[in-house]
Amino acid sequence: MKIAILTGGGDAPGLNPVIRSVVKVAKENKIEMIGIKKGWAGLIELDHFPLKWEDVKNLHSEGGTFLLSSRTNPIKMENGIKRVSDNLNQVADGLIAMGGEDTLGVANELYKNGVNVVGVPKTIDNDLFSTDYTIGFDTAINITVSAIDRIRTTGKSHERFMVVEVMGRHAGWLAVHSGLASGADLILYPEEKYDVQEICEKIKKLKHEGQKSGIIVIAEGAKEKEGSHTTQNKELDAFGHVKLGGVGEKLSKVIEKNTGIETRHIVLGHLVRGGTPSAFDRVYGARLGYGAIKLVLGKKWGQMLTLRGTEIRSMSLEEGVKELKTVTNDYRDLIRQLT
Repeated sequence: MKIAILTGGGDAPGLNPVIRSVVKVAKENKIEMIGIKKGWAGLIELDHFPLKWEDVKNLHSEGGTFLLSSRTNPIKMENGIKRVSDNLNQVADGLIAMGGEDTLGVANELYKNGVNVVGVPKTIDNDLFSTDYTIGFDTAINITVSAIDRIRTTGKSHERFMVVEVMGRHAGWLAVHSGLASGADLILYPEEKYDVQEICEKIKKLKHEGQKSGIIVIAEGAKEKEGSHTTQNKELDAFGHVKLGGVGEKLSKVIEKNTGIETRHIVLGHLVRGGTPSAFDRVYGARLGYGAIKLVLGKKWGQMLTLRGTEIRSMSLEEGVKELKTVTNDYRDLIRQLT
């Protein structure tokens, strides 16, 4: 049996441990692995190579993706799904696709068109409703919290309020977890529109009570009550998403103007995607890799892996990508009490 593997969309710490585990377990089960470079672009261009244990055995501590990635979307191309299917059939009997809603959405379309495929959930946004955690989320939280802890000290030194912009287009899990873990004074996220006047009043109140510096965590997808997303430009990517960015800078300027309190902003952005994966993501990655080969051996095509509690389970790709997991009411209530 020959099985191909690819990673699509944004990179995430923990992908390489998954790849390493897949190749090792495949080797033990006499499965030949084929690496596909640059996500779906690699299957459009048929850019592939034999993936050996020697290539990946030291990947457990490396961030990013050994297989490279892209934002290519075959669904938007003329005969894109057919081209991917035909090319995959030339080199492998099935495919392991690792990614978020967009990548796994393509995987689901391939399965519906007769392709043998299984999915592995990956995104630092943790917004796949099918799983409690996605690969890379734990590492991204820890990097974000570490960065905020450092930012807090310089804010204290200069008696400034610091606005920290983090990733999160439609779901605010990264902002929520990192904000709660770092004791942020305000946490702003896409699921709850914010009022600039209320924010300014809160900061003036903190200042009046003697607090001379503070932290505001805001997700890139957060919106004002009467506003829309803050974007870098109007261009759309291959999956129809606008390029977000600038909401932290915008908010910091408004706060300083309306309160007279010195306020700075910082964008963590892609910083939290890189570097060494956490111990959790390394072990989780190993479990996902093992689980992916188990699905292959059981010919459970059209399934994706999930984490429920502490158990690795599976569900249909169709079900797994049907909706996003957004910040729940219990977290919203907690944020209201603690900020």
